[in-house]
Amino acid sequence: MFDKKMLKEIREHEKQWEENCYRPLTERKPERKPKFKNLSDIEIKPVYLPTDIEDVDYLKDIGFPGEYPFLRGIHATMYRGRIWTMRQFAGFGTAEETNKRYKYLLAHGETGLSVAFDYPTLYGYDTDHPFARGEFGKCGVAVSSLKDMEILFDGIPLDKITTSMTINGPAAIIWAMYIANAENQGIDKKLIGGTIQNDILKEYIAQKSFIFPPESSMRLIVDTFEYGFKYVPKWNTISISGYHIREAGSTAVQELAFTLLDGLEYVKAAMARGLEIDQFAPRLSFFFNAHNDFFEEIAKYRAARRIWARELKKLGAKKPRSMYMRFHTQTAGCTLTAQQPEINIVRVTIQALAAVLGGTQSLHTNSMDEALALPSEKAVRIALRTQQIIAEESGVTNTVDPLGGSYYIEWLTDKMEEEAYKYFDRVEKLGGVIPAIEKGFFQKEIAEAAYRYQKEIDEEKRIIVGVNRYQIEEDLEIPLLKMDEKGEERQINRLKKLRKERDNAKVQRNLERLRKAAEGDENLMPYILDCVHSYATLGETCQVLREVFGEYKEPIIY
Repeated sequence: MFDKKMLKEIREHEKQWEENCYRPLTERKPERKPKFKNLSDIEIKPVYLPTDIEDVDYLKDIGFPGEYPFLRGIHATMYRGRIWTMRQFAGFGTAEETNKRYKYLLAHGETGLSVAFDYPTLYGYDTDHPFARGEFGKCGVAVSSLKDMEILFDGIPLDKITTSMTINGPAAIIWAMYIANAENQGIDKKLIGGTIQNDILKEYIAQKSFIFPPESSMRLIVDTFEYGFKYVPKWNTISISGYHIREAGSTAVQELAFTLLDGLEYVKAAMARGLEIDQFAPRLSFFFNAHNDFFEEIAKYRAARRIWARELKKLGAKKPRSMYMRFHTQTAGCTLTAQQPEINIVRVTIQALAAVLGGTQSLHTNSMDEALALPSEKAVRIALRTQQIIAEESGVTNTVDPLGGSYYIEWLTDKMEEEAYKYFDRVEKLGGVIPAIEKGFFQKEIAEAAYRYQKEIDEEKRIIVGVNRYQIEEDLEIPLLKMDEKGEERQINRLKKLRKERDNAKVQRNLERLRKAAEGDENLMPYILDCVHSYATLGETCQVLREVFGEYKEPIIY
């Protein structure tokens, strides 16, 4: 990027600057910390210069937006052509309550829906299952059958809005309910768009809402890939998620490396089935966290795009779209504080800005009250307005990748990539992603990173405003969401009525056909759809697969 003579002059001047300007000042007034490090423990220099990126080949390593290696964005126009999708994550209590929240968000300018499910649903249990007691609707909406799905999206045109659903273990079944609901509305499934998270590897690593063993889970995921590109071509059949890895306590580098490793594992599994990479890869999507270190997050997104494009090309991808890393971002829930909750608005704004400057395709901004409860209408409106202000008032959407070319950003992007590849090498030596999961490698790395971070906070080496510095005594005046206490009772009564009024003989026939298909090697999506269409419940359908596949028990690792 610079000729050798210029680089030599810059190096010489850097020495003079350090000796004459920087060091004398630090000797008179020592710096606040012995070392400045980001959240991935990467030491940061006081200033970055062309010499820090002298080995960068601009056209090969950075390039232009919309061109390989997509470092500067997957689209040439980015937000000049279309603003990111504003997709607020929402779900609580009954389908009726959540449907009301969706309509509220859409009325206030949200441009895509994102569904949070409660824990019984995440684990494939109906609301009336004994394991569901006490968990109904607490962290998301309860969906036990197609009937619930119909209520959840009542009055919402599924061919006009895209929907993201955070569901993993029973993802194929919940997706089938969404497809069946669209078909019952007379909408061709080729016209519906959205995303199922469907990322089971990160469940074993971080979030732990797994059901089946890895081999069977991977089979279901590849089934959705195959069914998706054939019959639901606008749907993203997976959202490979670093978000929950980060929320579990990982560093940004670990989030980057572990997420991409999971993604490559899915690609290899699909190719082993015989699917062509250019058939399914264009519908793979990602989901990242936006944490507190502003520049580290931006570098993480840029590095992720370049690594993914490079690795997909190595695996044989020919179409540019197959090499696109399209990703959704959510601001970091783990950074929200119950203390002085209003200041979470500031945290979320900075995190959201990092996601936008990093080139996200869609974004959720957390609400200020989420460390205390599910978000109130006022809080979620402020969170949505935060995105709208960034989009409409800040000016950051005027040019593509506005931080591209920054010596610091380009150096940090390269450094994040370098550190991520070190993890690639370590996992390869362990035999790959699934053997590394079984050995507890990812889990141990995340636990150690979480411990270091918390220790830094406890020792006040890392400041969290309102928690370990700038505390105040306060009386909370934030209105908190109250759920309908009768919701669980109504949900259970709806299930009883459904089981009484449906064609139970047809349900049993479809469940038995699913069982036989699961015992073989057919794609299970058509059989799951038949079960769902006949109003077999989530729990009934999942139970058949539990009986065939078994349930995964996490090994105890010392």
